[in-house]
Amino acid sequence: MSELSAVKAALASQTIETPSWGYGNSGTRFKVFAQPGVPRDPFEKLDDAAQVHAFTGVAPRVSLHIPWDRVDDYAALAAYAKERGLTLGAVNSNVFQDDDFKLGSVTHPDGAVRRKAVAHLRECVDIMDATGSSDLKLWFSDGTNYPGQDDVVARQDRLAEALATVYERLGDGRRMLLEYKLFEPAFYATDVPDWGTAYAHCLKLGPKAKVVVDTGHHAPGTNIEFIVAVLLREGKLGAFDFNSRFYADDDLMAGAADPFQLFRIMHEVVRNGGLEPAAQVNFMLDQCHNIEAKIPAVIRSVMNVQEATAKALTVDADALGAAQRSGDVLGANAVLMDAYNTDVRPLLAGIREEGGLHPDPVAAYLASGRQERIAAERVGGTQAGWGA
Repeated sequence: MSELSAVKAALASQTIETPSWGYGNSGTRFKVFAQPGVPRDPFEKLDDAAQVHAFTGVAPRVSLHIPWDRVDDYAALAAYAKERGLTLGAVNSNVFQDDDFKLGSVTHPDGAVRRKAVAHLRECVDIMDATGSSDLKLWFSDGTNYPGQDDVVARQDRLAEALATVYERLGDGRRMLLEYKLFEPAFYATDVPDWGTAYAHCLKLGPKAKVVVDTGHHAPGTNIEFIVAVLLREGKLGAFDFNSRFYADDDLMAGAADPFQLFRIMHEVVRNGGLEPAAQVNFMLDQCHNIEAKIPAVIRSVMNVQEATAKALTVDADALGAAQRSGDVLGANAVLMDAYNTDVRPLLAGIREEGGLHPDPVAAYLASGRQERIAAERVGGTQAGWGA
């Protein structure tokens, strides 16, 4: 296989999962901004996700969020997705939008609240069984705002107990993906604040528990690609939540703020076998599009991840290895920079054309007129979104 053929084959193997909530209304802490044509139920979210897949060819899965995507018949929802060329991906739990969870969910001091939270997580596993989803994604807003508010170790014990209970409920071929976040909404101590805490819990749970790396959930200056490399080395990287940020958890389009960082991350993924099917790394988006149109923004994010991946695949591994072994600092860095500065857009455009797609997915979607059609058709009902 030629070098170009190998790059094309690797790119063809990568698929990107889009988030159902990325198609709904969102905003800041102060205001949710409504847009015309926003989906009014999970089925219309799948309709929009199908457009992203149709124009990019690499986005066949959609993450669900419960209760935002709650329906009466999850098997019917899965069938609806299949009819549109999609499958239902990770099931995301929500134990952060209930008054009972003000002081925490699975780490709450009150056992009744903890049981309520665990019951919801078990409900999410039931939904996985009904939809055929393989991944349960957990993120906890649990933490404390003030020193002395609660016992740090006791909260870790409660977390471990809850995770173990849900882990035992997972069936064969199912995974638990544990996400971490440095801060917010807990400002003094977050119960799962970093990759080390998430890794420690996953290691204790067993092989079905993996870590999620959300690219917006780190302190400024954190070397995220180092985290990715170590988790790949340990076989504990389960998924990404791709987004971009300038300050904190901005949830901007992937690659928007720091495309070089996204390239560095994908370089470690490629170098350490993260694109191989055996690695089972789920490349997911986790974004909210507040001021830009939803579907084009998701398409652009998918394209940005593809471009970072393509650049990472063009790194001259032999030259890089030789420079590293000889201690050629400038030479090694130049190999990476040459790959990063390569314009891979013509390569990706050609791959799309070979697959019968338009070379520019965003332009093709905008020219299709669908944005105007859904704005005219989706009138009445309640638009999907999260409250603020």
